[in-house]
Amino acid sequence: MDHDLDAVRPRVRASWARSERYGVSPEEVEPVFTGDVDTGSLFFRCGAEVLGALHDTLGTEPVGLMMTDHEGLVLARWSVDGDMVRSLDRVHLAPGFYFGERTAGTNGLALALADRAPSLVRSGEHFVAPLRRYTCAAVPVLDPRSGDLLGSINMTTWSTGHSDLLLALAQSAAGNTAALMQSRAGGALARPQPRGEVFHVVTDRLAAGDVASSRAWTGAVGAARDAVRAGRLVTVVGEPGTGKSAVAALSRHALARRERVLVARPPGAADVDAWLALWVPALAAPDTCVVVAGADTLPAWAADQLAGAVRPGAVPPLVLTAGSFDGLPDRLAGLVDAVVEVPPLRHRPEDVVPLARSFARELRHRDVQFTPRAVRALEGHRWPENVRELRAVVREAAGRTDVVDLAHLPPSVLTSGGRALSRLEQLERDEILRCLTVPGATAVHAAEELGISRATLYRKIRQYDLQIPGR
Repeated sequence: MDHDLDAVRPRVRASWARSERYGVSPEEVEPVFTGDVDTGSLFFRCGAEVLGALHDTLGTEPVGLMMTDHEGLVLARWSVDGDMVRSLDRVHLAPGFYFGERTAGTNGLALALADRAPSLVRSGEHFVAPLRRYTCAAVPVLDPRSGDLLGSINMTTWSTGHSDLLLALAQSAAGNTAALMQSRAGGALARPQPRGEVFHVVTDRLAAGDVASSRAWTGAVGAARDAVRAGRLVTVVGEPGTGKSAVAALSRHALARRERVLVARPPGAADVDAWLALWVPALAAPDTCVVVAGADTLPAWAADQLAGAVRPGAVPPLVLTAGSFDGLPDRLAGLVDAVVEVPPLRHRPEDVVPLARSFARELRHRDVQFTPRAVRALEGHRWPENVRELRAVVREAAGRTDVVDLAHLPPSVLTSGGRALSRLEQLERDEILRCLTVPGATAVHAAEELGISRATLYRKIRQYDLQIPGR
């Protein structure tokens, strides 16, 4: 291979190393094709609308516009230049083909997905020789609500062409796609970008405050503790907000009660260097453990540095958390000896009320009461955002009253879910709930206050799938 490793940027150099590890041929792109392309997702619909409109404005520019899923599967492609289309077909950069690092080595879209960061890969920086005729700019697209990686927007042109604005154009298209998704999803607030904070967890306090006692929760904590005692590097997996970091910290508490536990949240792409500088030295410090939260969202090059800092043969100085084991970068996944799953809160309803009382006490520094109706509502909700959502709901309610009743709970807790509501429908639903959850209110009183018949009220209750305990 004639690659000059000293002549390229560190991120590209790290991608080359991964490409070699994956066994990618530097001579040709080996096609990996699937006929299963998801064109029904919100991401695809919004991305296709944005890129289709952009394509119409480019005239005869020799640019290929593409969108991929989170694994590098090309979902769609646009180009008006016949030579570009035929050339991209020859290297299998076409719908239905995978073009991630494992398949095509270092390239723009693969690097954007691996590092979760905007990426520009120019001619000679490509790992596979036939790709060096191109310059590729790609930007990852994250779900505006969950922060999950959905895929990428990629733009490819000839390596001899002008590429200065290519990355900016890709960033604009990716941003417009995420904004359109947010609008189509009912205008839900976008999840703020992570800043990579580091928190010191006092494990004695954490253990004392662990009020969850369901079999599912205690089983997860016990499994993690057993793995830590055996000297294994543990990854705790589960849905967002289930308490993965708490399980990780509690598992280390069994090893050494005086150990410092640093919970490091995942950083945004621009903050990775500073974030690594904060906690990597802690891996070598005595009586210290780093819980790397959201390890599956780390850029691949940062995960490589993390893996390299773990000394072989010693008790692992870290615990990982992730949405799933399959999402971990390869170098980190290779270090993991045990995987423990934390069940979602909807599968352990017996933990809801003890956690709610604990969160209220944490806020008010004394006990807060919950009426039987409020308890039934809390236990009946599915908690799609898990413990994180429960904490937010309880803190909002307990901050306004000493006795939490239905009227203090948000409409989302009293609604089973379903389709996204328009702004007017949300206002109507909330007003119906306000009238129905007043202590002592009846359907007759609520209908009169709303100025509608009881039949209409009952129809609206069914329409919005309102769950009102005791009614």
